[in-house]
Amino acid sequence: MSFEHLDLATLSDWRERDQPLALLDIRDPLSFTQGRIPGSRHLDNASAGAIFEDTPRDRPLVVVCYHGHSSQQAAAWLAGQGFENVYSLDGGFTQYQLTHGDDVESGS
Repeated sequence: MSFEHLDLATLSDWRERDQPLALLDIRDPLSFTQGRIPGSRHLDNASAGAIFEDTPRDRPLVVVCYHGHSSQQAAAWLAGQGFENVYSLDGGFTQYQLTHGDDVESGS
């Protein structure tokens, strides 16, 4: 089991077409609260159980970190947990915010 890289253009296309997917943000809680891709869920040790329970194994999972590096390790781990379509967002939230700054959600 492994993951694939996902570029911002593909993610934007999927979101515009309302393709079912799970956006999992692994950044620290404060950064997640201050800004995230709309619809993202914060993935950490405390939330992993709930996310595992209510996310279909065949739903695409897109893992988001700061710059697209840490998300690769998390994506590989999630693929090893039985999720079939796991992606690491290239460029991470930093690149997303630079190119889609008007489409950022904040608050808890």
